[in-house]
Amino acid sequence: MKKKVVLAFSGGLDTSFCAKYLSADLGYEVYTAVANTGGFTAQDLKIIEEKAYKLGATKHVGIDITQDYYAKSIRYMIFGNVLRNGTYPISVSSERIFQAMAVINYAREIGADAVAHGSTGAGNDQVRFDLTFDVLAPGIEIIAPTRDLTLTRDDEINYLKRNGYEADFTKMTYSINKGLWGTSIGGKETLQSNQTLPEEAYPSQLQKETPEILTIDFEKGEISAVNGQPFPDKVKAIQQIEALASAFAIGRDMHIGDTIIGIKGRVGFEAAAPLIIIHAHRMLEKHTLSKWQLYWKEQIGNWYGMFLHEARFLEPVMRDMEAMLESSQRNVTGRVIIELKPYHYTLVGVESDFDLMKTDFGEYGEINKAWTADDAKGFTKIYSIPDKIYHINQEKNQTK
Repeated sequence: MKKKVVLAFSGGLDTSFCAKYLSADLGYEVYTAVANTGGFTAQDLKIIEEKAYKLGATKHVGIDITQDYYAKSIRYMIFGNVLRNGTYPISVSSERIFQAMAVINYAREIGADAVAHGSTGAGNDQVRFDLTFDVLAPGIEIIAPTRDLTLTRDDEINYLKRNGYEADFTKMTYSINKGLWGTSIGGKETLQSNQTLPEEAYPSQLQKETPEILTIDFEKGEISAVNGQPFPDKVKAIQQIEALASAFAIGRDMHIGDTIIGIKGRVGFEAAAPLIIIHAHRMLEKHTLSKWQLYWKEQIGNWYGMFLHEARFLEPVMRDMEAMLESSQRNVTGRVIIELKPYHYTLVGVESDFDLMKTDFGEYGEINKAWTADDAKGFTKIYSIPDKIYHINQEKNQTK
């Protein structure tokens, strides 16, 4: 009997090559699985399934894990205001771990002998897939033909043609990976340090130029309404914000960062909804959280984002960080007002019953209500003592 292999399949060139190679050259019975984290439409999934069977898959499955991805990752990235290097909302990279988990769980379910993916040897995804597979199914055979054979796109296209699959793959100028939490864009400009992506590289083009007001309501840190419309389904809320904001071509940027394998990497992205949601959420937190809550949340958010980016979602400390992030959200409730404009947006303000600016203690820069002028002078005098001690000590030592 042939051995079974489950291939993480997207229908792109790399995974199409893998599907054919695994059966034709390695003799496996190939099962393909696409794990949808919100980046595929129903039509996309239908086309992917047709491709899988044309390439000889014994069985193809679509696994929708969008809600799971939100509940176990996105909500914590919002709680932590996670932006990799202060820029990138860890869009597609955070999805890969959940796709890997879905694929390996399916492989275990059908008793597969091996699991495969189409990652190259020069990026982060190979680590994300390999590590997740190995942790959840220790000892299972992991096959990555594109990486292991060091193949070029032309190599893969020619192989498919020789094996009777007339590939419709062209040498695309840009590589697009779309997901619920943003879209990554790779191309010739992202390989150079002194260039940026041109207008036409971005999937979302400018459609609106007249500014519009967007309101996002949060309840304990999670989106509860968009423009006053309740959204019990948080995935649909994100999709609604994306639809409204992407029409203004908002959320474009270039991320430059350290890869898991140690080299610097560059990728373009557009993430209208993630950037607006994170910045709106952070603004609401500035009004509703204490100084030290904000400080420690920033530290935890940075660590959480780094671990997630570097495929350490299954490290148990992640659950500890999630517990802290969730606890911090108990007063993060209110409405944030945003003005959408072509290519950018403005955070107008917030409305919240938990707003710490609304107190009887004073109005910043205007009037004090809870202390006297003498109180302020005494506080400042005591506050200055550590610095006074240091400088007096310095002066004494310099005169010796």
